[in-house]
Amino acid sequence: MLPVRIDRGDPRPLGTQLADQVRRLVLTGVLAPGDRMPATRRLAHDLGVSRAVAEQAFDQLLAEGWIEARRGAGTWVAGGRGPVTTPARRRTAARAERPLVMLDAGTPWIDPRHEAVWRRAWREVSTATPPRGYDDPRGLAELRGLLAERLGRTRGLAVDAAAVRLTGGTGAGLRHVLAALPPGAVAIEDPGYRAAAAAVEAAGRQVRDLPALAPVTDLTGCAAAYVTPAHQHPLGRVMPAADRLTLLGAARAAEALVVEDDYDSEFRYDVAPVPALTTLAPDRVAYLGTASKAILPTLRLGWAVVPDRILDAFDAHREVTHDVPPWPVQRAMLTLLRDGYVDAVVRSARRVYAERAPRVVAALSPYAELAGPVAGMYSTWLLPHARAVRARTAAEEAGFRINLLRDYCRSTRLSGLVVGFGGASDDELDRALTVIATALSH
Repeated sequence: MLPVRIDRGDPRPLGTQLADQVRRLVLTGVLAPGDRMPATRRLAHDLGVSRAVAEQAFDQLLAEGWIEARRGAGTWVAGGRGPVTTPARRRTAARAERPLVMLDAGTPWIDPRHEAVWRRAWREVSTATPPRGYDDPRGLAELRGLLAERLGRTRGLAVDAAAVRLTGGTGAGLRHVLAALPPGAVAIEDPGYRAAAAAVEAAGRQVRDLPALAPVTDLTGCAAAYVTPAHQHPLGRVMPAADRLTLLGAARAAEALVVEDDYDSEFRYDVAPVPALTTLAPDRVAYLGTASKAILPTLRLGWAVVPDRILDAFDAHREVTHDVPPWPVQRAMLTLLRDGYVDAVVRSARRVYAERAPRVVAALSPYAELAGPVAGMYSTWLLPHARAVRARTAAEEAGFRINLLRDYCRSTRLSGLVVGFGGASDDELDRALTVIATALSH
């Protein structure tokens, strides 16, 4: 019998519970490629559920590629060719085949209780009438209106639909902003968001390093400064009010644009979300937001609010490149916002992160120093590079991916670990913390 159980007090559907537990058995190596699965009839009998529940779970696992059915032979864990007789070989194969659980700074926790709203959004897409030709490069007007309302309510931005542009995420928004600016370097926090630095270099511009925790007093020669003031990525600090004013003063003196990536702003649980930097100087700041943390990273949908003085150039670049989010994705997002899904999932995720953060701190604080406040879906820990590498290696061997702080640095010589806690189940997180703490204790 499979080591699984059904919890009728769990709000998730029974089939979803069963599928989740089978995935976990594969990820942890309890089930290895080639292991035979029980028949759905027998499994249903053992669990005291209808056969339809077992079939639903198996259909989902088949569709995702976790198991495979062979006509006349039964169902097996994918990746093998039937039972392998040597247990050591099974364990080696399982380690090679299973995907790593991502404990990084960008993988969010998605509440499974909201799946019905997600499905309804895509049903509406399937019945909606698409544009006759290419859609508006600015984005769907109704969606931009809903986003403008939400930005005003949650981030304090006084904007209307005419000022909002839909993008393929913050990276795409940054590319369009860069194309609208005059020549010049771009200052980026160090350590900082690696994709932003890569986008600047790909645009043929020089990256100037800004010490992440120091006030920005001089932007001479820069066309822009890219910052994450709500939750500095990856050190976690909120940019103080005095530093915000100093940054804006330096930008004005240099005639530079400040690009605000509003990273992780909605997931604070220690204090209320800090108003966006853009509210202090909307003529000097371009605002970038994304749906990847609240909804799904692979949605690849974001939004931008840019100053009027570069808006025409911003729009012209988008129209020429046709770099616009697909209409079906925008239409689904419209439903999710209209039906309150985004607000609901942000609230539930915030509660989960608030519960998990103290567990991470309790497990790792005896062995490393926190780099900044723990907020959002990750925490950053300072420790010698060799120990950080040892912990990352141990975590990977156990099936978990964590990042090194050194990988976020360019000229700054900081070292440590960036440990996410959004992309795992509670059990997976506890196992990962045990592995990391054990590696750091030696």
